[in-house]
Amino acid sequence: MNKTIQLQDLGLQDYKTTWEYQEKIFKGVVDLKIQNRREETNLATPNYFLFVEHPHVYTLGKSGDLENLLLNEKQLEAKGATFYKINRGGDITYHGPGQIVGYPILDLDNFFTDIHKYLRFLEESIILTLQEYGLECGRSEGETGVWLGEGTPFARKICALGVRASRWVTMHGFALNVNVDLGYFDNIIPCGIRGKAVTSLNVELGVEKVDEAEVKAKILKHFTTLFDCEIQSEIKNR
Repeated sequence: MNKTIQLQDLGLQDYKTTWEYQEKIFKGVVDLKIQNRREETNLATPNYFLFVEHPHVYTLGKSGDLENLLLNEKQLEAKGATFYKINRGGDITYHGPGQIVGYPILDLDNFFTDIHKYLRFLEESIILTLQEYGLECGRSEGETGVWLGEGTPFARKICALGVRASRWVTMHGFALNVNVDLGYFDNIIPCGIRGKAVTSLNVELGVEKVDEAEVKAKILKHFTTLFDCEIQSEIKNR
């Protein structure tokens, strides 16, 4: 099993461009697995972890309801935002500046073949990171992601999850609000969940801006421990 993960920080990138890049990597890993099976070879499959930040964009998962987008095409344009219906699980979410998005493209045959465990480990890497900032957070029963104040009238979501998997290869991932303009969430019913708010790390800490590089480092530290893996940094100019 190959437990080395290649890290690429793509910086600020268009959503569609990054989605296509994910699909290219994803297909390469799946094709290698198919080759191994057909030709009875045992070539190691690679694993990747992409960090990225997107310009304003709304994405709707394959099981999502378009009615949870509260803007029409002209209003989207006025907000400087784009919209895509995509092939991950989950409903609608927002990506934008000040948000840390992580796309692990892993062959789970290198780790464990359990999607539920995979999702819980993604959540746990964020929970442990936020605890380092003194925040009490956790999960919401029946819902993915990371929440603060769950079980109270002040429940609020700080990290969304949505993944796709085929032949135990994953793509898409998580979006953690760090220094986000929360006003953009007013244009959707986030994740299709009514009656619960969305928050950001800087808001919870009462500061203007949180060091995003520091947050990424903490996420990777906990991710590495949970997945018992080694991270190799790779400079990616795109």
